[in-house]
Amino acid sequence: MKQYFVYILASARNGTLYIGVTNNLIRRVWEHKEGKIEGFTQKYNVHILAYYEVYQDVKEAITREKAIKAWKREWKLELIEGMNPEWKDLYEELAGCNV
Repeated sequence: MKQYFVYILASARNGTLYIGVTNNLIRRVWEHKEGKIEGFTQKYNVHILAYYEVYQDVKEAITREKAIKAWKREWKLELIEGMNPEWKDLYEELAGCNV
């Protein structure tokens, strides 16, 4: 069964945020971390995986991504802190898993 992920990357705690969607979270975050994706995350050094959600339906994941992008910054920060109050890089925990 396919999985899709909505994720938020940060440059630092309360720093610059990037919201994306992917079907392979570990690969996609690695690409951001290694600078393989030119653009916003590379330019602003946004590579800490601060938050993610898992979906079975790609349309649902895309709808959620667009909704979060439209939120006020304060709401995005509250969402991150609800899952990850210490703003740890969640990639480190996931890299050893089959996510």
